[in-house]
Amino acid sequence: MGDVAVGARSGQGGEEHRGRPAEPGDPAAANAAFSGNDDPAVEGGGVNDDGTRTGDQGPDDHRPKKQQRSFWKELPILIGIALVLALLIKTFLVQAFSIPSDSMQNTLQQGDRVLVDKLTPWFGSEPERGEVVVFHDPDNWLAGEPPPDPNPLQKVLSWIGLMPSAEEKDLIKRVIGVGGDTIECKGTGPLKVNGKALNEPYVYPGNTPCSQDDQGGQFKVKVPEGHIWVMGDHRQNSRDSRYNQADKNHGFVPVDKVVGRAVVIAWPINRWDNLPVPDTFDQPGLNTQSQDAAALSVAPPALAVAGAVPFVLWRRRRAGGGEGRGEG
Repeated sequence: MGDVAVGARSGQGGEEHRGRPAEPGDPAAANAAFSGNDDPAVEGGGVNDDGTRTGDQGPDDHRPKKQQRSFWKELPILIGIALVLALLIKTFLVQAFSIPSDSMQNTLQQGDRVLVDKLTPWFGSEPERGEVVVFHDPDNWLAGEPPPDPNPLQKVLSWIGLMPSAEEKDLIKRVIGVGGDTIECKGTGPLKVNGKALNEPYVYPGNTPCSQDDQGGQFKVKVPEGHIWVMGDHRQNSRDSRYNQADKNHGFVPVDKVVGRAVVIAWPINRWDNLPVPDTFDQPGLNTQSQDAAALSVAPPALAVAGAVPFVLWRRRRAGGGEGRGEG
């Protein structure tokens, strides 16, 4: 009984003490102001040197802050991403090539860097007359040519596509004929495609369109489907289709050997230019034979589709009639 009574009085005294206004100099009131009060904003708080209370900070202020990654730590990641992108671009989109000879003068000079479009062939596009194309050596056309000797840095930059390709087995020429075309050279020219004489302003000044020699300069050939006939713009200084008629392809380049079309001269800066198809390849009548060949190649599938349509319609009518009889 005595213990209970004492506790009750202590509780009452506490209640009375909290309800009593603080008097100046009262140490009990001062302690009560900074400990055990009912205000959650200052619970567990203290006083900073500037007079603010530590309890005023938000709940996230005591969490450890995430440190920002150093630039030097991110640099290898950025370089890795750049290399991957360069490889993808080189493989599927655009690749740089260096011109190693004078066979395409004056359109291209030795040492020029060109950008080759590698994307359109992925969508089934094939080379067209007048285009400047890069292609893999079809059958040892580069025999006897000294291979390039790039240094290790050039090899790496070439591999990732940041420098022109150092491939020793690639050539660059102009497409003169495509599958189905008949190409002919007599005397000094002009060069004829499907009986139409070509006006060739891109031929090297002082050269004749056709070369008078018994090694391939005089010819009449028909391009098989899936192949192209190529010639250099420097006619008297180009080992092209004319002078490789003894190889396994008879001088024709298989379309699947074509890397892509050269579209831009990218270097040096004073030679920046595009590489359009000359107007001479747009003259009327030039496409007659190739269009006939294309029509022949399209005819069998078209006939097959035309023959299948009546059969499909008959099957549908028969199926519809059967369903009607079943329901009746």
